[in-house]
Parts: sequence; C-alpha cells; structure tokens
Amino acid sequence: MSRIAAPSRWYRIIPIVFITYSLAYLDRANFGFAAAGGMNEDLQISKATSSLLSSLFFLGYFFFQIPGAQYASHKSAKKLIFVSLILWAGLAAATGMVSNVTALITIRFLIGVVESAVMPSMLILLSQWFTREERSRANTFLILGNPVTVLWMSVLSGYLINSLGWRWMFIIQGAPGILWAFVWWKLIDETPREASWLTDEEKTELESKLKEEQSAIKPVRNYSQAFRSKAVILLCIHYFLWSLGVYGFVMWLPSIIRASPDMDIVTTGWLSAVPYLVAIAGMFGASYYSDKTQNRSLFIWPFLLIASVAFFCTFFLEGSNFWLSFGSLVIAGGALYTPYGPFFALITELLPKNVAGGAIGLVNSMGALGSFVGAYLVGFLNGLTGSFHSSYILMAFAVLTAAVLTLFLPRRM
Repeated sequence: MSRIAAPSRWYRIIPIVFITYSLAYLDRANFGFAAAGGMNEDLQISKATSSLLSSLFFLGYFFFQIPGAQYASHKSAKKLIFVSLILWAGLAAATGMVSNVTALITIRFLIGVVESAVMPSMLILLSQWFTREERSRANTFLILGNPVTVLWMSVLSGYLINSLGWRWMFIIQGAPGILWAFVWWKLIDETPREASWLTDEEKTELESKLKEEQSAIKPVRNYSQAFRSKAVILLCIHYFLWSLGVYGFVMWLPSIIRASPDMDIVTTGWLSAVPYLVAIAGMFGASYYSDKTQNRSLFIWPFLLIASVAFFCTFFLEGSNFWLSFGSLVIAGGALYTPYGPFFALITELLPKNVAGGAIGLVNSMGALGSFVGAYLVGFLNGLTGSFHSSYILMAFAVLTAAVLTLFLPRRM
C-alpha cells in the first residue's frame, strides 16, 4: 500500500465524512439540553412523556436501518446521505417551532427515520476507501463526530438556551445541515474509481488490495445465512446492550448534572462536555493500536468493563460527593466511546461485501433498539424513583454483559 495516495485519501474523504456525521448527530444530544432547559415546562411535558420523547428518535432509527444499508451497499451511499441530510436538518429546525406534544412526538420519530441511513451508509462508504490496516482509524474519525459534536454542542447549547431559549437552539443547530448537504454532494466520491484526484495506478492498486481482502473472507451466500450466523447474532446482542448504556448516559447526562444543587444550565453545558474530551483521546488510542495489532476485541471489552465499574462507582458515590460522582461519570463516558472504531472494523472483516451492508444495518438497528430502551428506561426509572440510582445499576450491568460477550466473538466467520 505504500504507493497508494494515502495522504490524499485521508485529507479528501475523512474531513467531509466527519463534518457530515457531526451535523447528523446534533439532534440526538441537544434534545437532552432542551428538556433540561425549559422545553418540558413550556410544553407541559410530564416525566413519563419526556422519557418517551428522549427515546422515540431511536424507534424510528431502528425500523429503517437495513433498507438504508442495503440501498447504500448496492446503489449509492452518496445519494442516500444527501437526501437524509436535507430531510434531517429541516425536521431538526422544525423541532424549535412545535407548539404541542403531538407535533413533537411526530417530528422526533421522523428524525430517527431519515437519519437511520446515515451511519451504515458512512461505514459502507469508508469500507470502499480504506483497507483492513486502516479501517479502525477511518471508522474512528467518522464516529469521532459523535463525542466531538456533543462536546461543543454541550457548551453552545447551554449558552443558546440561556440567551435565546430552547426553540432557537434547535433552529440554529438544525439549519446548517441543509447547506452542508450540497457541499457533501459536490466533494464526496462514491468509490476510488470515480475520484479524479487519484491516478489510474493508485485506483488500481487500492481496488486490488480491497478485492484481495474480500477473497480472504469466508463466502456467505445471502442475508439469511449471514443473519443466522453466530457472529452476527452475538454482534446484535452485544451492540444492543452497549448502546443501552451509551444513550442512557448521553440523553440524560445534562439532567443528571442539572439535578445537583445550585447548578445552572451554562455550567451544566460545560460539565457535560468533559466526558467527551476523554472519549476523543481514548478513541484515537484504541483505533491506532487496534489497526497496528489487528486485534479488535482486545480494544473493545476492557473499555466496556471500565465503563461498567465506573457506573457502579457512581451509584455508590452519588449524593455523598458531587465531584467524585461526576469523575466516575467522566470515566464511564470516555470508556463507552473508546471501542467504536475497532468494533465497526470487526463487522466488515467478518463478513463479505455482498452481505456486509445488510449486517451493518441489522447490528446498527439493534443498537438503535438498545438506545431506545436505554434512553426510555433511564428516564422512566428516574421518574419512578426520584433519582438516577437505579439507572446507574441498569447501565452498569448492560455494559458489563456486553464486555463479556466480546470474548465470544469470532475473529473469522
């Protein structure tokens, strides 16, 4: 691979992918700030309904993963992401204009539907541009859009809500996605063969390397065979449990912090950003060494174990010392994000190209279902018990089980 224009691929593809996924991720986390910043009071949303709204996005996200991934794999990831960006951004901005709960429920579900294709489409696109030795790092730069977005969004959202209110926060953070969709369409190339900035020799060498990697993967006839395989079943259960912990954390962290005595929304924003700084450092480190050693599971289960232990620590510390409890949440958040690059690299290395797209869609849909359950149950348990104690135990056991399941994932089909 030494002759392939590696710098040009990284500089041309990764920034575009990173910004696109960052914009598409905004609405998942800024909703939690709106709930903590006055939306619930303005629309007279009960705790039970707030829990449903926080999780409803993931229900729409769940249903359309596989069709979206299949379209991206066999037709065009570029076109699907272009359309999704425009629809998502319009709906996200419209969230700031709702006047009743019914409209908010409808918009939250539809945002999940139109955004469901973005993640699997991006992973499929990257698998057509980066080799096995690079894929964990490439995936990490994609998924880095998640913690980086939440980091700056946490700070910005606190100031926007404090200055302009939650409605303008949604409008200001949603509208740029429409403009960016056209930048995406202009700058991204679906495959190396379409890239005018690569030489013919570079295109041929990269495509030959990718084809060689595919020949080393055990053939799988169709989706039915792939979906019934031990590897895909374990990946689905694993990602369901992991996502339950991640989005129980992401959606409710602002409310957890805001519940502390004398905590204002601006300070909540700054503190909510801290776990994502840790996540960024962890993701870079894990992806680099995962690619270097070609051992994916070694950079997945230890971090999930750390996150589980941190949630248990938060359970015991909450109410006694805010800063120690917050420190445990920072560790949990950082550790939860760290394994993403190696995990998604593992999926494309276990399955051949003809079924990898559908498998990514299925695994990601189970993650969406886990996100729905996590976001809903954390809010439900908080409303039922009046505290987040039970939620910490729920997230700890879910992530611990995911860590154990990693040990049973095969390295090959």
